[in-house]
Amino acid sequence: MRLTAYDRAAAVRYAHTWAYGRNPRFYDYEDIGGDCTNFASQCLLAGGGVMDYTPTFGWYYIDANRKSPSWTGVTYLYNFLTRARDSVGPAARDTSIWEMQPGDIIQLSFNGVAWQHSPVVVAVETPGSADGILVAAHTYDADNRPLSTYEYRSVRFLHITGVYRP
Repeated sequence: MRLTAYDRAAAVRYAHTWAYGRNPRFYDYEDIGGDCTNFASQCLLAGGGVMDYTPTFGWYYIDANRKSPSWTGVTYLYNFLTRARDSVGPAARDTSIWEMQPGDIIQLSFNGVAWQHSPVVVAVETPGSADGILVAAHTYDADNRPLSTYEYRSVRFLHITGVYRP
């Protein structure tokens, strides 16, 4: 297993292209719980190019009914990205707002209990400032939206460290 570079520019291009639309290659989960983590996963795939087809604990999408929990579930995506063991696919670490870069993932809790939203960072205009971090997202469709405009109780910042390949 080798860790390779994550193509942040490709992830951001994908985010801008599909922020207000839906790629027909992927099911739109908007009406059955939300599409934000599905969209974040698509952006991660655009920047990494590989999936982990391990049943249950991997990170993959085949079709609307054959996908890993981590492809569409906020907490499951977090668990996959921050996994302790190396496996194929993107990897991340928890970090601070100061280390956010385009292509990284932010997760929000609106109620302070459950993690409910996974926007993708598309620009960092002012490091360390929620006003200066711009995101793209589905469910609450947005592109170049300042993080500060969300009303959240808790936030976690995930810095993509690279992509593991076989």
